[in-house]
Amino acid sequence: MALWRWRRRGVKATRRYPVPLTMHQLWMVSLSAPVSRDKSASRTTLYPYVRIDDDSARRWLADQWEITSREGLVGRLDELAHSGYRARAYRQTGVSPLAWDAALYVDIARRGFACGLIDEGDAWTALKNIVPTVVRTYASWEEYAGHYLLGRQVWRAALRDAEESDLPASQAVADEHLRALLDAGNRASPWNLAPWDSISHPDRPR
Repeated sequence: MALWRWRRRGVKATRRYPVPLTMHQLWMVSLSAPVSRDKSASRTTLYPYVRIDDDSARRWLADQWEITSREGLVGRLDELAHSGYRARAYRQTGVSPLAWDAALYVDIARRGFACGLIDEGDAWTALKNIVPTVVRTYASWEEYAGHYLLGRQVWRAALRDAEESDLPASQAVADEHLRALLDAGNRASPWNLAPWDSISHPDRPR
């Protein structure tokens, strides 16, 4: 029975992808860390889960984003890169929280890779494409986290106004997750493993 459960859960992602990410690669993956609150999420591999689970990635993209094809994935990434939710947030707050869209962008690209809609090379290209805009906009993970939370607040308020019955996790849950990521004593935080300014220096193995 235990063996059956292990097979159903899948092998660890690090067994399929054993080469550790470089510092730049980890930094790019870490843009989606605010979204990755679940215990099954991996924050240190391009693959988005601790264990291989391609079906979960496929279902999530279809259910949450109505993405079922490569074309749909590429179109959604393009939308998040150029406008996303930050236009609505700007109208309401006067601030354009790129971090919210960037986190979703990287999360979607990683899940698209996991279920085979894009290959590994295309996934890294997608992540690299968002980096210049993010680096020009923010100077620290703290700034990035602040704008992510602002974007999430606007998004969640819109769902509440639309009387969505299945609201996402509370803002308090998101706040606590961000505090853990920013905690200097948290050795598991990818933001401590890949400091903000590391993307501006030559890449290197970790």
